[in-house]
Amino acid sequence: MRMSTLFLRTLREDPAEAEVPSHRLLVRAGFIRRAAPGGYAWLPLGKRVLDKIATVVHEEMAAIGAQEVHFPALLPREPYEASRRWTEYGNDIFRLRDRRGADFLLAPTHEELFTMLVKDLYSSYKDFPVILYQIQTKFRDEARPRAGLLRGREFLMKDAYSFDLSDDGLVESYRKHRGAYQKIFDRLGLSYTIVFAMSGAMGGSASEEFLAEAAVGEDTYVGCTECDYAANTEAVTTPAPPEGDPSAWPEMTAHDTPDTPTIETLVDLANAEKLGGRADWAAADTLKNVVLKVTKPGVDGAEILVVGVPGDREVDLKRLAAALSPATASLFEAEDFEGHPGLVRGYIGPQALGALGIRYLVDPRVVTGTAWLTGANEPGRHAVNVVCGRDFTPHGTIEAAEVRAGDPCPSCGVGELTMRRGIELGHIFQLGRRYADAFSLDALGPDGQPIRITMGSYGVGVSRLVAAIAEQHHDERGLVWPAVVAPADVHIVATGTGDQVATALRLGEELSARGLDVLVDDRSGVSAGVKFTDAELIGVPTAVVVGRRLAEGFVELRNRVSGTREDVPVSEIAARL
Repeated sequence: MRMSTLFLRTLREDPAEAEVPSHRLLVRAGFIRRAAPGGYAWLPLGKRVLDKIATVVHEEMAAIGAQEVHFPALLPREPYEASRRWTEYGNDIFRLRDRRGADFLLAPTHEELFTMLVKDLYSSYKDFPVILYQIQTKFRDEARPRAGLLRGREFLMKDAYSFDLSDDGLVESYRKHRGAYQKIFDRLGLSYTIVFAMSGAMGGSASEEFLAEAAVGEDTYVGCTECDYAANTEAVTTPAPPEGDPSAWPEMTAHDTPDTPTIETLVDLANAEKLGGRADWAAADTLKNVVLKVTKPGVDGAEILVVGVPGDREVDLKRLAAALSPATASLFEAEDFEGHPGLVRGYIGPQALGALGIRYLVDPRVVTGTAWLTGANEPGRHAVNVVCGRDFTPHGTIEAAEVRAGDPCPSCGVGELTMRRGIELGHIFQLGRRYADAFSLDALGPDGQPIRITMGSYGVGVSRLVAAIAEQHHDERGLVWPAVVAPADVHIVATGTGDQVATALRLGEELSARGLDVLVDDRSGVSAGVKFTDAELIGVPTAVVVGRRLAEGFVELRNRVSGTREDVPVSEIAARL
């Protein structure tokens, strides 16, 4: 590639809309260009990186016996109705109608279509197991596209699906994909963590995410200080304390608690007034009750749900959403309380919810025999010794309270949790039989009886990987690509004109003949300083500078990663690369 003819324009300044390093540098270096909100055009250098990443993915999928297919992105409504995801996806998908009025969507994933394809072509137990995959454009109606390639509406994804005769077979397919993902991300030079995760709209049971460690990551996850436990915050489970005897507590009593709009002011008053004969009240002794409106896909109207969490915790809306999925929830507003006078805003206690017929879910720390300071269901009043199992009985538990650094590890029980940020690279699921049941995917067994197939789903964000690598591989001067995905193996820079350009082009031809990808900066009328700046911005790992010492028979060999420089005879360059 010659930069004098390459379709490329580097920028000296950061784009105004760029919020994270990968977005800023990929645009400045001429790899991508914004085409629409949440959508980007791939320019020649960026397309080369994208294709090299896809090649790594193809190779590792082939290594586990996966076979590639390709589906359209525009899909009819009917398969997604059969799986219930037409409504479960809510506003997250693009829906449209053709000229005949038929409903379609732009696919976010393809579980339904893969299941139907296998059902169409395979019918015997002898046909299984099988793994199919594709690398294809996906779509999501992201409410707030941002961060360049990290949160877009259109993206390139590898999605694979395994089809097995038994649960043991599914576990083996899952293991193969897990190993393949580790090899993919290791080859790409990424630092990542495998964490427990929620399945969400995908469905299924076992689920893990691969998260690239990055300060700009939108996923929050935890790690343990003593063991190898790691989990997305939505998937963290809360260790429950032992149950106690509800009758061991004094009778519930209500008290005037004026001017206590916050948990902090309530605790201060409770200690000052020695409510319940105590002066050691803490926020964790209070029970905060949050009122929600829950809407289920395809169901008109909303259900009232109250969630109880210890007062020292906030409700984490992402954890709440994951726990309620596919239903969605929104907080009660002032006008909602006006329509439900039995719910006294700011003074709600669980002891009255049963009579109101309202579903009540609690944090796992709220167990039988625990006593709380909470609302008395009267304006300006709270109650003490409100005991779970005596004064109220929850309908169940919910993981909705925020997870904090220092919380006990739910795995080993010894270590503490630390909070980290990451970029989701891939997600693997043991789907089980949800989609096989929806489409009656069976194989005829050796005894002539049908066997219901069990499935796994395995996704990798191919275009997102470009951004994730850029986040982990850059410095203050620009991108620093790992060799396996760099847009070129060698960047040759001719600092002047005449013999320097001629030598640079000759070296480029020689190295290309040896199988290397070569980018030659042969531009005229561009200063050496600008050429060096562009080389560092583009981030090819090895550079050859054809400059002042050419008359002596030397060129300079530069390592973009280490920053080392070495003068090397021109005749030896090919042997050194």
